[in-house]
Amino acid sequence: MKPIYIEVRAEVRYWEDALVNGVEDVNGTLIPFRELDLWTPVIRLVDGLVINWPDGMIADIHYKVCDQGEYWLQNVGGRRLSKWRGDYVPDKFLCHDDEGYGDYIIFKVGGDGFIINYRAPEIDESRWDDVS
Repeated sequence: MKPIYIEVRAEVRYWEDALVNGVEDVNGTLIPFRELDLWTPVIRLVDGLVINWPDGMIADIHYKVCDQGEYWLQNVGGRRLSKWRGDYVPDKFLCHDDEGYGDYIIFKVGGDGFIINYRAPEIDESRWDDVS
């Protein structure tokens, strides 16, 4: 089955490293998809749409994650197909307009829910473990 989405479950070290609607998110209370210490968005791979992003909200995200994240490719129904094998952030999927060096999630989301300057990544299957 073809991957359609990437599911993110990243433990964010510093929530204040994001601006939400131009405001520093000091305690991580402004960013959507926060679950305790995790940030859990789902992103459509073909065009960088963050699924269920609040309409009109903008964000500049620069989260330090290092090896505190898990990432899955999902099919159209949201079933997990494969899990990222690396210990670090998959840069080609989660860093746009900057270099994350495997430690950061870096991108900006526009008010329409799309990642700005998104580049659809090529999937190197050798970096993903099949879970289906």
